[in-house]
Amino acid sequence: MSDEPQQQGKQGPVRRPRWASREPQDTPAETGETGENAGTTGTGGTAEPAEATATAETPVAAGAAGAAGAAPDGKKSKKPKRPKRKGWRRIFPTWRMVLGGFILIILLCVGGFMAGYMLVDIPPANSAATKQSNVYLYADGTQIARDGEVNREKVPLKEVPLHVQHAVLAAEDRDFYGESAVDPKAMIRAAWNTVTGKGKQSGSTITQQYVKNYYLGQEQTVTRKVKEFFISIKLDREVSKDDILEGYLNTSYFGRNAYGVQAAAQAYYGKNVKDLSVSQGAYLATLLNSPNAYDVATHPENKPRAAGRWNYVLDGMVTEGWLSKSDRAKAEFPKPDEAKGAAGLSGQRGYVVKAVEDYLTANKIIDEETLAKGGYRITTTLQKDRMDAFKEAVDKQVMSKVDKGARKVDRNVRAGGASIDPATGKVVAMYGGIDYTKQYVNNATRRDYQVGSTFKPFVFTSAVENGSVTQDGRPITPNTMYDGTNKRPVQGWSGGTYAPENEDHVDYGDVTVRTATDKSVNSVYAQMAVDVGSDKVKDTAVALGVPENTPDLTASPSIALGPSTASVLDMTEAYATLANHGKHGTYTLVEKISKDGSEIELPEPRTAQTVTREAADTTTSVLQSVVQGGTGTAAQNAGRPAAGKTGTAENDTAAWFAGYTPELATVVAVMGQDPETGAHTPLYGALGETRINGGAYPARVWAQFTKAALEGKPVKEFDLELEQGADVPEVPDATTGGTDEPGTDGGTDGGPDTGGTTDGGTTGDQDTGGTTTGGQDTGGQTGGQTGGPNGGQTGGQTGGQETGGQNTGGPTDGGADGGPTDGGAQGGPTGGTDPAGGAVDGGMDDGGGIGGLTDG
Repeated sequence: MSDEPQQQGKQGPVRRPRWASREPQDTPAETGETGENAGTTGTGGTAEPAEATATAETPVAAGAAGAAGAAPDGKKSKKPKRPKRKGWRRIFPTWRMVLGGFILIILLCVGGFMAGYMLVDIPPANSAATKQSNVYLYADGTQIARDGEVNREKVPLKEVPLHVQHAVLAAEDRDFYGESAVDPKAMIRAAWNTVTGKGKQSGSTITQQYVKNYYLGQEQTVTRKVKEFFISIKLDREVSKDDILEGYLNTSYFGRNAYGVQAAAQAYYGKNVKDLSVSQGAYLATLLNSPNAYDVATHPENKPRAAGRWNYVLDGMVTEGWLSKSDRAKAEFPKPDEAKGAAGLSGQRGYVVKAVEDYLTANKIIDEETLAKGGYRITTTLQKDRMDAFKEAVDKQVMSKVDKGARKVDRNVRAGGASIDPATGKVVAMYGGIDYTKQYVNNATRRDYQVGSTFKPFVFTSAVENGSVTQDGRPITPNTMYDGTNKRPVQGWSGGTYAPENEDHVDYGDVTVRTATDKSVNSVYAQMAVDVGSDKVKDTAVALGVPENTPDLTASPSIALGPSTASVLDMTEAYATLANHGKHGTYTLVEKISKDGSEIELPEPRTAQTVTREAADTTTSVLQSVVQGGTGTAAQNAGRPAAGKTGTAENDTAAWFAGYTPELATVVAVMGQDPETGAHTPLYGALGETRINGGAYPARVWAQFTKAALEGKPVKEFDLELEQGADVPEVPDATTGGTDEPGTDGGTDGGPDTGGTTDGGTTGDQDTGGTTTGGQDTGGQTGGQTGGPNGGQTGGQTGGQETGGQNTGGPTDGGADGGPTDGGAQGGPTGGTDPAGGAVDGGMDDGGGIGGLTDG
């Protein structure tokens, strides 16, 4: 072969049409080319493989032709369509869509960030630096108080000890010096917690908090958070971390109207910030989280919570290397000084302001810092005339008896009170103490004194509510018999031996629930708590209005004796529920609140039937007996139908009277507290009395206030619906004679509660208590009123006027020698007809004319 044809053959593919020809062509083998140059798999083999691959009819050839853009008919082929997504694949975006969407979001975020950064400038300091006053008003619109001017004193960072700075960082932002101005993860977490109902959380760095305090406001809005975000970033670029920390320390709110760490050091410890110890600095850092929740002087019940936060701060300082372990071990909780109220908040005004602040913040109506900025006009539910009446009652019945010169213990006497309209739940009066500028703690709202036997009615209410029975299966009613023996171990309790003492170690023997309530018998009510179930008793107390988180409100037999430390206001709310036939309305202290002419939304009043009417009303009937002939007879001076219960804290550190009429529920407490140490102290010897119990001074205050508060209003009787069997006495045991059945005080052993309502029955002195009448509580309710010729009214009178002693009864109980203490030495001139009669119902014991010593 010559070179020419070969040269042409090599150029042939260049000039050949792009489509495959249908005509037979020379194969590479025929021209002597190798299979590699021809695109075949052979190397100069036969023509059949090449011919087959070039044949357009085969799928391979067709595909190749299509890929090359050629068609069999010589026309240009169409590009094949992508197969459509079918089935479940259609619901998912393609990767191209996902990628495109992601890029778009990134671009929008970057664009939004750049726009926000450019548009939001660092503003001048907000008006909070010149805080406005809040105005507090009585229900009729007359002014109670203004809360004063802001207390702030700026100090340079160099005057704040390093350990105080570190304490603040340990409490609020441990990575402050190494982190950026904002913490997106914390902000997202806080937003999520807020949305999911776990509470509002700031999620803010110290820089953000400073921006909020100094440049913006406390409102929880998206707009404010966006501004805070961009201002924080700008500020962090323009000023140093030290400058930001200094600003934060000088603008933060520490409670007690103190803004800034210097004002806080003075308010809590009476010293300059440079003189604070490590422990004191850690306590001030603790307050930043929630001043109201951690001020242990204002709210002594907050001590455990405050101590926990304080330990957290100190432990954080150790973790960060800012405090040695040895110094940490030496640290002791630094109790702050008792606060001093502003001069403009003297008298009851300061107590009202503080109570309203607590109410607004506890109910999340306004947070502490926002309220502290001021400018609010707050109308309370308090009524001026009733506020004045409460103060007058305490002054006359208690404070006028105080003689600090003659009795050192009189320095410790304090009083607190509150009154609620049961129908509305509105607090109409409150007494917080002698003067807010002298005694800063509000005695009406503090939760650190035991409520004592004022808790017992809740046990009985729970018994009726739950249809409870005694250990031997008898329904619990006012007439159910219980063993009132002193130190009697409770039965049916698996938590170990529990045998409570009765007041003055008195053995009452078998007594009815009504009598046990009159005399506040601990052994009876501890057993009743077990019979009902102490967990059910707790649930009933909470349903009535006692806060579930009340300290020492534990489900055990001792719950009946009142070791829990609910406040006076808490107990008033619970007793108001009883007065309202079991309908509980959460107490309300604020009628209306506005700022700059705009009214702030308040929670809707809520009222619910939390215990049955029968349970509440049957309890009321029992508590009426306490006033008529039990430990609360002094309450009769109100001149109104009344129900109530006395109570005494352990070691006599407080005495209570909780009571109500159909229109008004009021609780009064007299407390003992050392003015220097703040420690609870017994009231023995105070006010010139050997002891202070609930039936004395608290009941007298209650009576005077209630009489004045209801003056001019018609007398209203209780409208009661009792549980089935509430007015039916238990059937007497045939082997012992009558137990406590009216008109049947006979038999061989008159029983521990002889007398009934018609002591002596119809046969006069021949059938008055049987052969050995008397027992422990003779006289009953009308001891001898219809006792017959020698055992009737006349005999009862001589029994009350002339005789006395300690052994009641005798052959003619209520007769001429009507029993040494039938009516008692001071049981009144009609020992037989006076409800206060009885073995220990007169003289120095409960139910007598002077209140007695067995007030439970």
